[in-house]
Amino acid sequence: MIVVYTPAGGEPEQYDASTLKVSEASIVQRTVDMKWQEILQGLGEDDLDAMRGIVWVIKKRSNPTLRFGDFDPGVTEMTSRMSNEEVAAFIEPLFAQGVANPELTTEVVADMLRSRVAEAAVDPEYANDLIDRLAAEAQDGPKDQAPPEANEESGSSPSPTSSAPEPSTSRSSRTSSTSRRRSSTSSSSATSTT
Repeated sequence: MIVVYTPAGGEPEQYDASTLKVSEASIVQRTVDMKWQEILQGLGEDDLDAMRGIVWVIKKRSNPTLRFGDFDPGVTEMTSRMSNEEVAAFIEPLFAQGVANPELTTEVVADMLRSRVAEAAVDPEYANDLIDRLAAEAQDGPKDQAPPEANEESGSSPSPTSSAPEPSTSRSSRTSSTSRRRSSTSSSSATSTT
């Protein structure tokens, strides 16, 4: 979550809670007397103490002597917004569920999601572009998929109508449908194991 702090007469400032170090999160927890999960939940509900704690501890990076009592924003000067990563994690599964519902059209699903994220996203343009892209993909159908005949001829697996994956003939790693995703903390390419 990103806390947007707009001081009276000033420009909006963004404070990303995910950038906190553990030591900073501990300071916020002790200061506002909330556990970290309560703080995260509070950010989603625009909890004033949670937002104030996040902004204050990040401001302390450039002003180490700033005391919590000295940072006292107005109640309307802070709000929480979802980062682009959070927007994608929110929109993509809901979009897939919506378009799988035979009672809803792709456009209805897109409109419903636009209305839900318009005020929640720190970057509404990103959110709308993502929804537009998902809608276009849903309208066009899956891309880069060879016709079933080509799969049979080349021995590729599985065919689009197959109910179960066929064994892989490749010596590379397992297919994404049968292997768990690995989380990566770097941008280096993953190595395969044999």
